[in-house]
Amino acid sequence: MCKIKKNQGFTLIELLIVMAIIGMLAAIVGPKLFNKFASAQRDATASQISGFDQALSAYRLDVGKYPDSLDALLKSDSSKRWKGPYLQKQSIPKDPWGNDYQYRKPGKHSNDYDLFSFGADGQEGGEGDNADIVNWK
Repeated sequence: MCKIKKNQGFTLIELLIVMAIIGMLAAIVGPKLFNKFASAQRDATASQISGFDQALSAYRLDVGKYPDSLDALLKSDSSKRWKGPYLQKQSIPKDPWGNDYQYRKPGKHSNDYDLFSFGADGQEGGEGDNADIVNWK
């Protein structure tokens, strides 16, 4: 009779090869995933700004003017024509980077108001992921 020797596991070389393949895949796929994540944050910010624009328009239709602050979308500013709240949230949401949205009335960019996020860096201006996301473009 012939005895068949069973393999006890993987050799060190086999494990190193598998780890190298996983490392190469991570190096190729990782940056693309991070770019998608940054793009998704910018898209979410633009979507929230659009939602604010709709709420501000509804407020203006009811009250006759744009509010002095975004807080007026959630609680009455003592106007009898106020029919809010105009947002479904309990508080004004922050942008995806955890910063407050900026609201300026009157606006400087040919709107009655400016509404924007400073982007990933939390500062005015910037390029790429750090660029401001605005309602006037």
